[in-house]
Amino acid sequence: MTIEELKKSGSIIFESISGSRAYGLDTATSDTDIRGVFILPIEQYYSLNYIAQVNNETNDIAYYELSKFVELLSKNNPNIMELLNVPKECILYKHPIFDTIKKEDFLSKLCKNTFANYAFTQIKKARGLNKKIVNPVEKKRKSIEDFCYVRDEKQSILFKDYISSNCLSPKHCGLVKLSHMKDCYNLFYDENLNYNGIARTNANVVCLSSVPKSEKPIALLYFNIDGYSTYCNKYKEYWDWVDKRNDARYKSNISHSKNYDAKNMMHTFRLLHMAKEIGLNNAINVRRKDRDYLLSIKNAEFEYDDLVSRAETMKEQLNSIYNNSQLMEKPDLDSINKIVYEIRNNFYTNVKPK
Repeated sequence: MTIEELKKSGSIIFESISGSRAYGLDTATSDTDIRGVFILPIEQYYSLNYIAQVNNETNDIAYYELSKFVELLSKNNPNIMELLNVPKECILYKHPIFDTIKKEDFLSKLCKNTFANYAFTQIKKARGLNKKIVNPVEKKRKSIEDFCYVRDEKQSILFKDYISSNCLSPKHCGLVKLSHMKDCYNLFYDENLNYNGIARTNANVVCLSSVPKSEKPIALLYFNIDGYSTYCNKYKEYWDWVDKRNDARYKSNISHSKNYDAKNMMHTFRLLHMAKEIGLNNAINVRRKDRDYLLSIKNAEFEYDDLVSRAETMKEQLNSIYNNSQLMEKPDLDSINKIVYEIRNNFYTNVKPK
């Protein structure tokens, strides 16, 4: 089901602007995120064609089926809990049946961990950007030969250096696996025996050759396959990130020379502040009164280590706040199941598609 098909079906019961524009933290370049809730037509709900979520490719627009939505609420998922208290001006559509879902039935002490843990994933993302900035991966991909070493008397040298210093051609090299020695091979060389070389293009393992028993190896070769595998994963991760990154955001992040993702750090503190407010006041404050402070973080006015220290202190404070909170320990699933049943039954019985 596409978003267009979903909208035509009349199944949407809630639709709202979310993200930075709901928080009041948007800038001129901010995207407009949309989140919503729908109830599948009864024929699909009772068939094998259950659809839990409908979204666009970038996930800027996402709609959750009632059961998926309430399941995430019951787990106190931060992004989903916010939809129960978005500013009125952000609500694009709300069917009266949606008001049956009340935050009082879901707010619990689970928020301490869900909001705080999500906050600290933002720190990890910020650190991840730092690593990518400081340790870029060259576009030219290394080959297996860059991870092969040859024993030369009392030392090991890179295979490429070995054949260069001995005026050998890699295409005339042949390998035979050495038994009882992991990732070690006898290296043979002959310009007339049609050896296969040590690796084919884009291969993940070395290439073996058929070698006459009478031939004598010229050296022992070791293939660092673990190092090569780690490099391949790092290479893919880095260049996938380059392909998918938001260049405007990336340039903004590196322009302040702090080498961390300031937007992720801003959301770290937004989530921690929201967790504190929930614990103290049983309230989900989506529109942020601490806007100026959060935007100062986004503008990289603080050092990374200082922000991490502040975040860790706040996380510790949450333990005391939630220990003294009047929130329930976790949502009552029996009551929630009853709410979901009543909403769905009411919708199927009384609501006509738009």
